[in-house]
Formats: sequence, structure tokens, C-alpha cells
Amino acid sequence: MNKNLEYSINPLIRSIGKNTCEFTEADIIRYVIDNDIRIVNFRYPAADGELKTLNFPVTDLAYLESILTYGERVDGSSLFPYIQADSSDLYVVPRFRTAYLDPFAEIPTIGLLCSYFTKDGQPLETSPQYILHKASKAFHDGTGYSFQAMGELEFYVIGDPVTYYPIRDQKGYHESTPFGKHEDFRCEAMKMIAEAGGRIKYGHCEVGDFESGGRNYEQNEIEFLVDDVESAADQLLLAKWILRTLSYKYGMEVSFSPKIVEGKAGSGLHFHARIMDGEKPAMVSEGKLSVQARKVIAGYMKCAAALTAFGNRVPESYFRLVPHQEAPTVICWGDRNRSVLVRVPLGWYGEGNMVSKANPLESGEKYSMHDKQTVELRSADGSADIYLMLAGLVTAARIGFESGDAEKIAEETYVNGNINAPENADKLAKLKRLPVSCRESADALEENRNLFEAGNIFPSSLIDSIIDELRNK
Repeated sequence: MNKNLEYSINPLIRSIGKNTCEFTEADIIRYVIDNDIRIVNFRYPAADGELKTLNFPVTDLAYLESILTYGERVDGSSLFPYIQADSSDLYVVPRFRTAYLDPFAEIPTIGLLCSYFTKDGQPLETSPQYILHKASKAFHDGTGYSFQAMGELEFYVIGDPVTYYPIRDQKGYHESTPFGKHEDFRCEAMKMIAEAGGRIKYGHCEVGDFESGGRNYEQNEIEFLVDDVESAADQLLLAKWILRTLSYKYGMEVSFSPKIVEGKAGSGLHFHARIMDGEKPAMVSEGKLSVQARKVIAGYMKCAAALTAFGNRVPESYFRLVPHQEAPTVICWGDRNRSVLVRVPLGWYGEGNMVSKANPLESGEKYSMHDKQTVELRSADGSADIYLMLAGLVTAARIGFESGDAEKIAEETYVNGNINAPENADKLAKLKRLPVSCRESADALEENRNLFEAGNIFPSSLIDSIIDELRNK
């Protein structure tokens, strides 16, 4: 076994000796036998975005092989509002690459995320996970590039107030213990998420700190590493489940709500994207943002208003998307600016050797850092359907590649520096704005539904359901 696999925090990778993308049914069965696993959990998201569970006791080898091979039946009408009760039977079939050791179970247990299939044994066209799969494939087939992504998961940890080292209102950014109260919780959660397959970049306290109603609210963030877009979605879904379950064990609460109290920092779910040409990132060319990256941004600009239908699904979303709150309101992009819709984070455009400057004993040899460059969409929040939001982003990126005017769109929507600065007033007046309510979001999706329905990526029945749901909120 290579050292990277041997050192992995994921116990299945260490035991099986493969990366998760290579797991087979035989590997899962061998792990169950070798580790005396007695429960297998199937987990799958419903329309509410939360994981549902089927528990299977491992009574004998034949039964284990049966459930892993054939999956099981579920009532689709109880999981999705657009599935009718008179034809609601669906299959849930496990995806072996998502297998993880359950961090909470007292009985040795593994869990697997599942895909939905119809009575005919075909993928459910309206399943958000399958829509993301279709969108990812269409992007690769249409552009020759692959789409990678990661999320910045912001949330509040809500607990009892403390007497010593009181919190400093809205001054929590990167706070350390003892002023940060929940670092142990955050680190334990990150360990569990990583052991379950989540590829985490880092975690930290965020700006939001306040007390209300006799409770302490501390904002945290866990940021992931860029990965295959379908795997990125799986990781975020599991992370939210682990955070909620662990907070329940701690006797606390975790909230992904976009806005808890007016005037306090809201929580977003920012998505970074990276385009790959085979194994090589295609985000930087000749020391600046590449044409391909600008096409992705142009696609985001073109679809931005409609994307809120997937990423901002509750009324509270639009209390967060207000001016002067480091949240976007205008459809534009820029470098390093946290008030634009799409931010190009501090880039690794050149060749560097910062480590040798900070550590004189290290080699002064320059190294390339181009692979780190991403573009970040900042509108979405914790109400997002993660699979549909990422499918929307992949689709928007493909539209950018297909648009003959992508360079023009990118140029016209670029804002240099502070978006509210006097020198940007003329440009700001010409830019379109994001929706300000669920109803406006529904209207934007209705107006642009053809962009998402093209190629049967997003089924029309699903678009109808999303529009109806948003208009009734």
C-alpha cells in the first residue's frame, strides 16, 4: 500500500487499500466481515435536502450481498412532492464510493449514500443527484473539460452563554479559544467528516458572534478542498448531517439559516469552481485568469438570477442578500471583493517561494501554485439543494462556454475595487440585480428555464415544482 493510503484518516481507505472512487461491492463485503459490521445504513436525500435512512441488520452474508446488489424499495411520494402516490415505488441503490464508518453508532455500522432508480431500473430523472450527474457529463462532453467544486459551509453553533472571556459582538473572525467557545466541537466534527470521506481544507470561527434570548451564537465555517463536483456534493450533504447529529449529542444546536437576527452576519454556502483539462487546471494562463475561467464567470452572470431558485430557497435568504453585509446584491464579479456575486480569490498566478522567505532553512526554489486558483459564487446559502445548486452552476458554466458573447459579458460585468465606490457608480447603474424574494427568484427561473431544461438536464416537471414551491413561500 502506498504511504498516502496508509496514512489516510478514512478507516475504509486504510483497510481496503484503495481510494474511495475504486471501491467495489467485494471491497465493502470484505470490510464488513473483517470489522464485524452488524448494521448497514442506506442514506439518500429527499426534496427537503435532508438525509433519510434505512437500517439493515447484517444477519448473514447472503442478505448483505442482496442489499448491496439490488438495493431496496422506498415510497417516492413520501420523499418528493412531485411523485404521485399511485406510482411511487422507487429503488435506492448504494454507491460504493460513498461508504463510510458511522461515527455515531454504538453497534459497528457502515453507511452508504444511494441513487434513486425507477421501476424500470433506470435512474430517476428528477433525482437531484442524477441531475448533477447529467450536468457534469454534459459539461465534459460539450467542452472537453471537467468541472470541480468545493463548498464553504457556514453555520452558527448555539449554546448556553458563558461568564468568562465574553464574546465580542460581530468580532469572531478566526477567533481562538477562550474567546472562541466551540473550537473543540468544530474540530471533532471535522475529524468525523474527514473519516467519512470529506476532504476538508480547514475550519475556523467566522465573524458572527452575539448573544440573544439567553443563548450564545457563534458562527463557524468549514471549507473543503476542490474535488470532482459529484463527490463535492456528497461530502457537503454528509457534513451537514454530521454537524447536526454531533450538536445533538453535545446538547447544542447548529443552524445553517441564512439570517438569524437582523444586523448580524448571515451564513452563506459559497461554492468555488475549478476547470480541469485532464489532470491540469485550466484557470490561469500567462499569469492571469484564463479565457476558460472567464467563460465560466460569464455563464454565472447570465444565469445568476435563476440560480437563486436552487441556492436561496427560503424567505430568510433574501434578508442576507442586502447591501453592506459582505453578501452580493448586484450581478457582477471582481478580484478579491467580498461584495460581488462572483469573487476571484487572491490568486496564485505567478511562481513563488514564500515558504523559503518565512523559513530561511528551506530551499529557495520557486514552485507553481496555479492549481489553487478558483472562482467563487457567493449568493447561495444553507437552504440550497446542494445537488441542484451545483448542477445549476455546472450548467451555467457550460452555457458560458457555448455563448459567443462570453468575453463581452465578462467585460461588462467586471467591477474593479469597491462596488459602491463613486468611480463605479455609472457601471453599477447598468448592472442587473439579484432577486429580492422567493417570488422574484421563481420568476427568474421561469424566464430562464429553457437554459436548464436544454438537453433534459433539469426535467420540466421539476422546474414546475420548484417554481410553485418558491411562489408559495
